Amino acid sequence: MSQFRPCIDLHQGKVKQIVGGSLNDQGADTNYVSPYDAAYYAELYRDSALMGGHVIALGPGNKQEALNALAAWPQGLQFGGGVNNENAAEFLEAGASQVIVTSYLFEGGQLSSDRLEAIKRETGVERLVLDLSCRRTESGWSIATDRWQTVTDTLIDQRTLAELAGHCSEFLIHAADVEGLQAGIDQDLVLLLGDIATIPVTYAGGARSIEDLALVNQLSNGKVDLTIGSALDIFGGSGITLDECIEWNRR
Repeated sequence: MSQFRPCIDLHQGKVKQIVGGSLNDQGADTNYVSPYDAAYYAELYRDSALMGGHVIALGPGNKQEALNALAAWPQGLQFGGGVNNENAAEFLEAGASQVIVTSYLFEGGQLSSDRLEAIKRETGVERLVLDLSCRRTESGWSIATDRWQTVTDTLIDQRTLAELAGHCSEFLIHAADVEGLQAGIDQDLVLLLGDIATIPVTYAGGARSIEDLALVNQLSNGKVDLTIGSALDIFGGSGITLDECIEWNRR
């Protein structure tokens, strides 16, 4: 059965919910800036026994907040954002259950097997999550790197996922075109992921209600988990409460 996965998104040192496709060097369109720090949310998820969540650093200036969250719940959160073969061990030692890697894997817009092997030597397969966040293109969905601004030639398809599944413990896939819009999930992408994924997958983007959890569960035959951000009451949203998500996971 599909599960709710919690998140902590960090931007410019604050816990925020942003519109994913707007993120660039100047900033981002922001849905919510929390008065609470990252450790507050880590403790909230810990006390609610919500497993498999992630803390993501969106750009520079977020490292200390991320480390504080990992310290608040050691082995309870994955960490992503600028992770490479030189710093992965630091975040694992700081308490991350796994590290999430995206842009580092691509060199000149191409997936680099050398870089994949280099990061894997630091983490092992079990502690590596590959972020295959994507944008819809004429060919389907193409992996997008560099804060979702660079669309690569690598497609989200059976071949790509089969090729990468042996190198990591799970995939995290943001649908960047609908991320933060609260306009509904990308149903076609969730359906595809349910069809082709052979390891755990967490989908993020567009979720707005408890019905979306049920929809992801139905479309993916329970194989894809869902992250909900901007619609959640703890991030200023009105579409769904954290308590509803906790209740769903306990079913």
